[in-house]
Amino acid sequence: MTRPSLYLDHAATTPLLPAAREAMLEGFAVWANPSSPHAAGRAARALLEEARARVKAALSWEGEVVFTSGASEALALAIGRCRLPLAAVSAVEHEAVLRHGGDAQQLAVDSCGLVAPEDCALAGLVAVQQANNETGVLQPLNAIATAVHEAGGLLLADCAQGVGKLALPEADLIALSAHKFGGPIGIGALLVRDWAMLHPTGGQERGYRGGTENLPGVLAMVAALEADRGWLDRAVVLRDRLDAGIVAAGGEVIAGETARVPSIGAYRMPGRSARAQLIAFDGQGIAVSAGSACSSGSLRTSHVLEAMGMDPKAAGEVIRVSIGRETDEAGIDRFLAAWGEMKARA
Repeated sequence: MTRPSLYLDHAATTPLLPAAREAMLEGFAVWANPSSPHAAGRAARALLEEARARVKAALSWEGEVVFTSGASEALALAIGRCRLPLAAVSAVEHEAVLRHGGDAQQLAVDSCGLVAPEDCALAGLVAVQQANNETGVLQPLNAIATAVHEAGGLLLADCAQGVGKLALPEADLIALSAHKFGGPIGIGALLVRDWAMLHPTGGQERGYRGGTENLPGVLAMVAALEADRGWLDRAVVLRDRLDAGIVAAGGEVIAGETARVPSIGAYRMPGRSARAQLIAFDGQGIAVSAGSACSSGSLRTSHVLEAMGMDPKAAGEVIRVSIGRETDEAGIDRFLAAWGEMKARA
């Protein structure tokens, strides 16, 4: 009998929450364009603005909110429209940031994947993520924000892996994506401390993002943001169990002594390539990844692990396991049993 599948790739995307699905269906019933001046359009606009206020309340954010198609668009909007030029990006940023790097300085990280706050004291836009999407490592963003602001700069934080799990950092521009915390794919937001930080482009969203707003997606995202987060306490326990099991079986926990978001762990199996591991796990109905979902299809060497100083061969033996609301102790134990058997044959 085929065993049920075990999904441990929640950092790539996590299932749509029932409350988000219900809110999205309600949004489809309000089909008018929020920019239309007639009664139906005004009703849609009222729901959209109510949702904007709910996002702010859910995140304790006092600035502005621009709805986007996801974190990648939010990051591109922030970098492309910021009144300050992009001065620096950390070496472990998501590709959605690095592709806009151009001539910007690349901030080195130490062996734990951490940026030194003093290196961020630049009078421009500085992009440093909150939680790394491959290792889960948490950057000292509040200290980084202090250094950036004292130098007259602005801080852009990719919080795709942190929103819905962690408090927002003291950043000026924050990108988020709903499908990372139980909302639908195709909706996200750019949080903006002050409109004066951005050049307007015309169109919708106060003139900062063109295109008809995705009201059903927005309503679903808000519902996901407002969902109970009690599962995170359980995630801490499960990830600790996972870390301990990997070490006991002869593996390596990447940045295991560093503060990490509780939903992500990166693990090395000496002697077994990540490609071989993914194939073997998938054959057992276990879904994990190698690096970020955006690059794991190519299985090229992780730029994150390279920046942390890992040997290319060792880096090529690392996989990512990510925990979600549905993950339980039985699932972690099943993964560890499969990992141990694979390691014994390596």
